[in-house]
Amino acid sequence: MSDYAVAHLDEIEEANDGRCPWRPIRHHFGITSFGANAWTAPEAGDRIINEHEEDADGGDEELYLVHTGRARFELGGEQVDAAAGTFVYVPTGVNRTAFAEEPGTTIVAVGGRPGHAYQAFGWEVWRPFHHLYEEGKYDEVIEQARELIEESGYPQPLYNLACCEALAGRREDATEHLRQALEQAEPLRELAARDSDLDPIRDEPAFKELMGSK
Repeated sequence: MSDYAVAHLDEIEEANDGRCPWRPIRHHFGITSFGANAWTAPEAGDRIINEHEEDADGGDEELYLVHTGRARFELGGEQVDAAAGTFVYVPTGVNRTAFAEEPGTTIVAVGGRPGHAYQAFGWEVWRPFHHLYEEGKYDEVIEQARELIEESGYPQPLYNLACCEALAGRREDATEHLRQALEQAEPLRELAARDSDLDPIRDEPAFKELMGSK
């Protein structure tokens, strides 16, 4: 039997972080070679793609497909009307967002960093808990997300869990989860060196050893 997987879009569990609901396609299939997600706007006028700009020195280029409905993209100050079946390619360095022109509009996005092998950082695992972090409810993040994050093994959720643990005064746990994150994703080391969330453990010997400082 061939080792493949099939799923209708509606069969991929929807996640919601308080913005537009999305379906983590890459995470659902366990894909490790590229990122893929789908966003669906319940009502016309809803923002589907959060406004952002991928850094030209290290961000992702993204390809969007309007799967159903109709969307209005805003790209670098210009507007693009996109009916179902339309592809929209956006390179790094271009500010982007999109709004639904019809209820139920769905956009599928595929992305990756130019010139680099794709690495799954696991932001899909973290996003449902991000609002608790923003609200300063660090203990709630730890209580609700720790087991899921540890089981996922992804570096970004482990890093963010370490930040919450540091802010909650759980120094040993924070250092251990930070170690696990850095072992998988070296680029996070530069972030850790300046991230104020980690200030509560910055003077810990274990943290200094982990960061290669004294």
